[in-house]
Amino acid sequence: MPALLLIAHGSRDPRHAATVAALVEEVRAQRPGVEVATAYLDHCAPRIPQVVERLADAVAVPLLLNRAFHAKHDIPAALRAAGSRLPVADVLGPSPLLLAALDRRLAEADPDLSSPAVRARTGVVLAAAGSSDPAADAATRAVAAEWRRTRGWAAVEVAYASAAGPRVPDALAALRAAGAERTAVSPYLLAPGLLPDRIATAAAGADVLADVLGPAPELAALLLRRYDGARRAAPVTTALTA
Repeated sequence: MPALLLIAHGSRDPRHAATVAALVEEVRAQRPGVEVATAYLDHCAPRIPQVVERLADAVAVPLLLNRAFHAKHDIPAALRAAGSRLPVADVLGPSPLLLAALDRRLAEADPDLSSPAVRARTGVVLAAAGSSDPAADAATRAVAAEWRRTRGWAAVEVAYASAAGPRVPDALAALRAAGAERTAVSPYLLAPGLLPDRIATAAAGADVLADVLGPAPELAALLLRRYDGARRAAPVTTALTA
């Protein structure tokens, strides 16, 4: 059985690496028979070359929500530079498991949001990092639309913590203008850091602020799903090193 090599972006904020470590423990708990290793693109250790040299057989799984620059360029380039031809799994989004994780974090922040009646009166801001890649931002908007359609929110607006707007206060204003009685902000981000802190500050006017996705069991299950898909495809596909 190949190892699961989780490739995270990395951050100067120590909470990022601590969250990745907690997520790895959740993955191990769900699949005890699989070796799980972690490598970072930037800021944190170990880096990709340090890890791949000791893995005889592995599948690289990006800890990324969208297929933007890091997935398209940075990870393949880092693996090439390390002389690696590991198969690379798809990014995490979109997936119903991500919607379930978002629901979990909002219900933890306010248990009333588990009620369909309360959700029907609540507008949610899906607060993402934002990207210079239009396809990545389009994917985030599609997640927001699917979240509203399948979970019964009054409305879901997208906001970005970086890149172009709209910002969280703009999205909250749009929700209120659309008639939402209550508002919530849900970070569409994997770990604490600068951008989640920026979102939390901007969400001061909301009724509820959820935590980042973090080591949610749904996220661990999704990582394993991506690993399984790439592992099954490995004999007939080429790793992203060509």
